[in-house]
Amino acid sequence: MSSSYPNDADGDALRRVAESGADMSRPMVIEFSVEVPDERTARRVAEVVAAHGFDPSISEDDDSDSWSVYCSKSMLATYEGVVAVQVELNELLSPHGGICDGWGTFGNTQK
Repeated sequence: MSSSYPNDADGDALRRVAESGADMSRPMVIEFSVEVPDERTARRVAEVVAAHGFDPSISEDDDSDSWSVYCSKSMLATYEGVVAVQVELNELLSPHGGICDGWGTFGNTQK
């Protein structure tokens, strides 16, 4: 299954998730990272994504003084799915100064 992913960053990430033993036919929590310019924007972005079914959490990086909003969603980890969510987040959040800059998951393996 992992060989059917495109050769790009999202395809590479999905291959790693599949190779880690995740069951790609079952939903898993995927966390999409949104970069924002400041705390006020982070709080607004969190409100917007929560209204669209995401579970947001806000984080400040003390070293770089940057802010991120992590937008979690339970879903199938498909290429089309993760790309579509990134597009959706960019469309929702660009008016607020947010940019989706990647995603990650711990998969759904039982260890």
